[in-house]
Amino acid sequence: MVRNFILYILGIVCFASSCNYQNEEELFPSTTCDTEAMSLASDITPILTNYGCLSCHSTVSNQGSIALENYDDLKEWSDNGILLKSMRHDGALAMPQNQAKMNACDIEKVAAWITDGSLNN
Repeated sequence: MVRNFILYILGIVCFASSCNYQNEEELFPSTTCDTEAMSLASDITPILTNYGCLSCHSTVSNQGSIALENYDDLKEWSDNGILLKSMRHDGALAMPQNQAKMNACDIEKVAAWITDGSLNN
């Protein structure tokens, strides 16, 4: 009798624990990277700020004689390819220096902005 009761309880616990709600978005988060219509103000500048680029490459700090905080300077480094090569760790000094490589989506957003003409928008 006790054995049957234990098996009954065990069966109920197993059945109840197998019922759960799984959300597809939580189980399989989107891995797409939206690179359409990148904006300097709303997309690129926040990326540079979040990774600390502007703390080293501003008119005040200007490490390596590279300033990225105003459009003309940023455009120079995006046009000559150094900005993207540094972010990709591909043929230029890897940036951010002494830190992990930037998120691939953020790098692709910068690449898309450059491909679209590095607009001051």
